[in-house]
Amino acid sequence: MAELDATLAALADPTRRKVIDLLRQGPRPAGELAQAVQMSAPALSRHLRVLRAGGLVHAETGGTDARLRLYTLRPEPFAALQAWLDQVRAFWAEQLGSFKEHVERTQEDTR
Repeated sequence: MAELDATLAALADPTRRKVIDLLRQGPRPAGELAQAVQMSAPALSRHLRVLRAGGLVHAETGGTDARLRLYTLRPEPFAALQAWLDQVRAFWAEQLGSFKEHVERTQEDTR
């Protein structure tokens, strides 16, 4: 559950959700992400740190400039989040189904 908590905490900020949306389109360098969300590089760096700590993104260094980091999404935390949401949805579907059956039985009894 700690991993799910970290995922939800990282996604709680609208800037970080915007970064996730941008990364869904493909890997991007930090500078491009900062420009896209209209934020300074140091300010975005703090958001990227939270996303990395939550395991949502991965930063790769490479090429000729070791300072350049290319950010990509990691699928595992999103799969875990989807599994949890599926469990919640199934719970409520069962509860609502039972409530519907109860209402239908009650209506039949009053006829």
